[in-house]
Amino acid sequence: MIPLGRCAFVLLSLLLASCARNVVIDKSSGQEVVKTSSSFDPKQLAKSDIDRVADTFRRELFGNIRVLAEKLYRRNPREWKKGGYQSLEVALDKLLDPRTGWRSASLRGKRGTDAILLSLQVDFTGDRVAAFINGLGGMLNAAFDNKTEFFMFDSLDAQLFYNSARNVEIAAWKLSNARDAAGNLLLLSNEINQPPLASNLSMEREFGKMVGHLDLITILLADRSNRNISRVVQSITTAVFLPVPGS
Repeated sequence: MIPLGRCAFVLLSLLLASCARNVVIDKSSGQEVVKTSSSFDPKQLAKSDIDRVADTFRRELFGNIRVLAEKLYRRNPREWKKGGYQSLEVALDKLLDPRTGWRSASLRGKRGTDAILLSLQVDFTGDRVAAFINGLGGMLNAAFDNKTEFFMFDSLDAQLFYNSARNVEIAAWKLSNARDAAGNLLLLSNEINQPPLASNLSMEREFGKMVGHLDLITILLADRSNRNISRVVQSITTAVFLPVPGS
């Protein structure tokens, strides 16, 4: 059997190799376009391997959040319209503007997992998608110590990434099951149809990617620091969010 640490580094090598290419969306066609770059950034000299890993995973995770935000807005257009925006694209740019720090006046001062819970309260009248995405983004931002780039003397806590991975699983379940008094879903996400209609599980796959990224960086950070992770076993249907201080 291949040791877990070795598996993690094999997967990491593949991930880093793939990141030598930048995949962007061509707005005119909606298709993915691969751009390659061979330029060397002098800042790389101040980075250890784990710093480059952290940079890569942060980029991937927040890319997942952008995809989720767009998919949720497309399935729930009434939400972005609550902000009076002219289009989904304008609402999305506002929601994901890094200058906001994952804060919004409509969230009643709540951040991180508290914002996720607020988005799924029956009496919440604000933009549920914005609240949910702000909560996810704020939680992950806190796990990354509110930094966008990492260098040799930066330190990340593996436990926060483990907790974040479990919280993403809980958030995905709550999103798929939160209903109003009449039994209607508060937000449409995955769509499970009976054959011959095709089910739409694209959001579930996006959540799965996030959990995979978070679990892998947890392994790498714990292996580097020789720290044990406090693992929690709980039922997803009754689970409470795990702490991620600062979110």
